Amino acid sequence: MEKAYKFLTSGYDADIDQVLNNALFTVDYSEMVIVKDIDFYSLCEHHLLPFFGKCHVAYIPSTKVIGLSKIPRLVDVFARRLQVQERLTNQIADVIRDKIAPLGVAVVMEATHLCMSMRGVEKQNSFAVTSAMHGAFRTSSRTRMEFLELIKLRNAVPGLKERSAAGYACVGDD
Repeated sequence: MEKAYKFLTSGYDADIDQVLNNALFTVDYSEMVIVKDIDFYSLCEHHLLPFFGKCHVAYIPSTKVIGLSKIPRLVDVFARRLQVQERLTNQIADVIRDKIAPLGVAVVMEATHLCMSMRGVEKQNSFAVTSAMHGAFRTSSRTRMEFLELIKLRNAVPGLKERSAAGYACVGDD
């Protein structure tokens, strides 16, 4: 049990700069960057019961981008602490804002809380959604709506769905 709790709270020992490992790059790119459907697991600081779900992160670079794999690592750092979902959402957004000064940053988290399912109200099918919107995501409803629409898309990457041979243009009956 001690080993489990050390792992589940290892985010307290993490150094954000080490996690990012200088994976901040100067790039001439000013469109939205999104990493979505990041699985996370955390512990409720009030009940020590798990909450878990998906995290979606977006930002609009001004001069720097962050290595894509660093975003899920950042989510893990803060999720591996005793948490409330609202703070977790803000911490992720705040670090990205502080480290790369983007034109805007947005974080949306969707989670199931076992403290609501197993005890208290005992609602097994409920989940909580929190968001942090900064910069262009707060000031521009169009930007905010584009982000929210894009995180709704599932299998948006070509090739993720299984296809039969007949589904490919280059394969046919000769």
